[in-house]
Amino acid sequence: MDISFSQRVIQQPHTMVNDLGGEAVMLDLRSACYYGLDRTGSRMWAVLTGSESIQAAYEALLSEFEVEPEQLRRDLIGLIEKLVEHELVAIERVRLS
Repeated sequence: MDISFSQRVIQQPHTMVNDLGGEAVMLDLRSACYYGLDRTGSRMWAVLTGSESIQAAYEALLSEFEVEPEQLRRDLIGLIEKLVEHELVAIERVRLS
């Protein structure tokens, strides 16, 4: 999958997310499948889905976590690919105003 950091991550309307003490439980309402994210994945989810672009999320997370930039880039891409694979999120271009 070709992911550009100029794109953004959008939570699908059929995806419900609940925070359970810093960890996220996600439910796909169409398939009734549950997914879980640990504290780090949950934080990445929150920042990704709340940012204007993947790049903005990357920069925010880079300032928050003690991690090598390339490792964070790989981890973000890996998480996004899994979320897209399970159809929990969509990737869209950032619209310029």
